[in-house]
Amino acid sequence: MNLTENNPKRVAIQGYSGCFHEEAARIFYTAFDGSAPDIVECATFDGLYKALDTGKADAAIMAIENTVSGGLLPNFELLRKYNVKIKGEVFLRIQQNLMALPGQKIEDIKEVRTHYMAINQTRPFFQSYPHIRLVESEDTAKSAADVASQKLMGVGAVASLFAAKLYGLEVLQESIETYKQNFTRFLILDDRIVIPKEKVNKVSLCFTLPHKAGSLAQILTILSFYDMNLTRIQSLPIPGKSWQYFFYADIKFDSYLRYSQAISAVRPLMEDLNILGEYEAAL
Repeated sequence: MNLTENNPKRVAIQGYSGCFHEEAARIFYTAFDGSAPDIVECATFDGLYKALDTGKADAAIMAIENTVSGGLLPNFELLRKYNVKIKGEVFLRIQQNLMALPGQKIEDIKEVRTHYMAINQTRPFFQSYPHIRLVESEDTAKSAADVASQKLMGVGAVASLFAAKLYGLEVLQESIETYKQNFTRFLILDDRIVIPKEKVNKVSLCFTLPHKAGSLAQILTILSFYDMNLTRIQSLPIPGKSWQYFFYADIKFDSYLRYSQAISAVRPLMEDLNILGEYEAAL
């Protein structure tokens, strides 16, 4: 696997510096070629693609699913809407940490700011501290940045250890998330990456099916015959077409040849087949 250019350059993330998207981007590109990327902050997921379209970024990274909260459904639509292929993935353990300006204890904290998903992931921890008010914010890392830049004593944030280090905050309690097996899967969107076929062992695709009984079962039977491992399938309604759906699927395989044969076999049975990306699965 190689890049058509020598470095990862500018990678767009959804969120602010210090967020989990940046951490995942750094993990992927540092392992990829040994150099950390320059980060381009975007307020929305749709903004990732706009950054690519306008040349502000060379690549992007986008969360697609979480082991606790499930799939980010609007992001599946973005994958179908924009013609930027998936070239890799990262599984990142989401560790939530309580942090504040140095020299304080948990008993000194009266308010904690963080993203609503982080609140949901840590609420049981805060039940032991009823004096703390949880305040929803737009981003975990931005909450940490605001506490640091505004020198907010008595106010904490829940964010990553990376954010705590970046903004000079003291971690009062590590790993306060309820479920420790909390992972988010991020997709690498980088058209400059070229992956040799012998390295490709996973594909993400989108398709529709004729509106008749047994059409999906027929597809799944053929994929099974060719030893395709369906690791995820997600359906979303097709706007304007009652009870018809887009299907998004992730498939792992050991042989690119068998994968090619499987696609050739199912293609005539599908409508609007879109290969969203062929890439090397994360370990």
